[in-house]
Amino acid sequence: MAAVQSLRTISVTPAYKDVALTGVYEISKILTTPQSLDRCLGGVIAVLSSFMQMRRGYILVLDDAGEPELTAAMCDEVKPKSRSLVPQALIDQVVATGVPLVIENISTHPLFTGSAYLRMATPRTTVSFVGVPIKVDGKVKGVLTVDREWDGKLHFRLEDDVRLLTMVGNLVGQTLRMHMMLARDRDRLISETHRLEKQLSEAREADAPSRPHKAKHQATAGIVGGGAAIRAVLERVDAAARSNATVLLRGETGTGKELFARAIHDASPRAKGPFVKVNCAALSESVLESELFGHEKGAFTGAINQRIGRFELANGGTLFLDEIGEISASFQAKLLRVLQEGEFERVGGAKTMKVDVRIVCATNRNLEEAVAKNQFRADLYYRINVVTLLLPPLRQRVEDIPVLARLFLDRFSSENGRKLNFSERALDILSSCAFPGNVRELENCVRRTAALAGSDEIGAPDFACQTGICLSRTLWKSHAPEQATPEPARTVADSHLFPIVHESGEAAHCPAPGACPVTHPHIGEKERLVDAMEKTGWVQAKAARLLGLTPRQIGYALRKHGVEMKHL
Repeated sequence: MAAVQSLRTISVTPAYKDVALTGVYEISKILTTPQSLDRCLGGVIAVLSSFMQMRRGYILVLDDAGEPELTAAMCDEVKPKSRSLVPQALIDQVVATGVPLVIENISTHPLFTGSAYLRMATPRTTVSFVGVPIKVDGKVKGVLTVDREWDGKLHFRLEDDVRLLTMVGNLVGQTLRMHMMLARDRDRLISETHRLEKQLSEAREADAPSRPHKAKHQATAGIVGGGAAIRAVLERVDAAARSNATVLLRGETGTGKELFARAIHDASPRAKGPFVKVNCAALSESVLESELFGHEKGAFTGAINQRIGRFELANGGTLFLDEIGEISASFQAKLLRVLQEGEFERVGGAKTMKVDVRIVCATNRNLEEAVAKNQFRADLYYRINVVTLLLPPLRQRVEDIPVLARLFLDRFSSENGRKLNFSERALDILSSCAFPGNVRELENCVRRTAALAGSDEIGAPDFACQTGICLSRTLWKSHAPEQATPEPARTVADSHLFPIVHESGEAAHCPAPGACPVTHPHIGEKERLVDAMEKTGWVQAKAARLLGLTPRQIGYALRKHGVEMKHL
């Protein structure tokens, strides 16, 4: 049954069989618990050492090349994925023969000559070695080894040890087989996810309408428009996509931050990898942690299976963290580590995972103000604010409104089996609206108007703003006159930086882009800037607080408009 140098037999007590049965029972419970493989194997070694009175023991799991892939040892003598002290020749012999190997005295055996394993033996004692194969589907995938010291007090038979360790090796082999099947299923699911995401990306590219600047700009996945504002952003997108630097997309809600994140991914060297997105504002902290990092089976109530996190799914590709400014302070610390080191642990797990992911973040919050108020960690801010892209609001790309409106109308017509079109007057009305909700509000306006249109041509009377029932007008009128703080997403890049509240009276139509009470002042930006400086005695810090900006933004605006400082 085994390759045995010499089997010495000592009387064995009947209690040994009972102890061995109890040990096998405890090992079977460990191997069926929902925990990582290295913890399972470590528990097996601990149980063996408790009832076999062995001096040292190892479980070596081998990869396809025969190298140690995972090592469990008694007394934590080695770390996972490191080699044991057992001579490699002994491991190779067990793997090659597929039968147990028993050596009565290691001090006289040539395979142990000069090994560290031999030098660790207690002086003037006889140490025996037993090694059994761990098989998976008939192939040796590991080795279980123990040794015994002959001190005249122990009562055992090496034959019984071989029989017991063979049973334990069979149980470990079944556990290895289950973990290998789970790993294959996980890899298959990840591969299938990547394939489906790639197909979806190709389908979106095929469905996207032709754009006049597509030949010039690669990063135009789903982005419509050819105005100067959008061309400037696309040029920066192409430049940013060539590196792996973290990108922070900033802009008002509805400006298409997800589309630009996808464009960065498609134009980058990672285009063939996965593009994974997470809305940080839509999930609670505990759910977000599990969603990003994954969790082990049994990590918490309801975790009936292992879950792969978004960071793992995005390995080799891009992870888009939308609304990153909304995450809690405690979770910001957890996120900072994975952004800096690329390492994390699943919830309930101890194994450190390492991923290669390009991060693209987006927010409409004023992060500088959040940092100043200790609502957002400064170190995380500097980590994500590497390459910043300011997305223009729709009011700064008025020339793109007709193109976008036709696109949304074509989609509506296709979905509803109709053939609708705009009159020239209808497009003029759309181009004259401010759309504080940006592209999202424009799309809703087009769909609402198309759904209620009485004919196939949409004219001026079909718009709600022309009949006194504009829904956005309620939003505009809800702004009280004393409100002077700009929207959180506003930056100096916005040409209409300082909002002014103005009642539009009983006018039934939406204000024009130069007169929107939410986003467009009736006085120029320069005039409002000078007015604020004069009210504060030309102290930039005070003017910044008055306008809800930072001193740096005030300095930029002063240089932009050529305002000369006055020293009072």
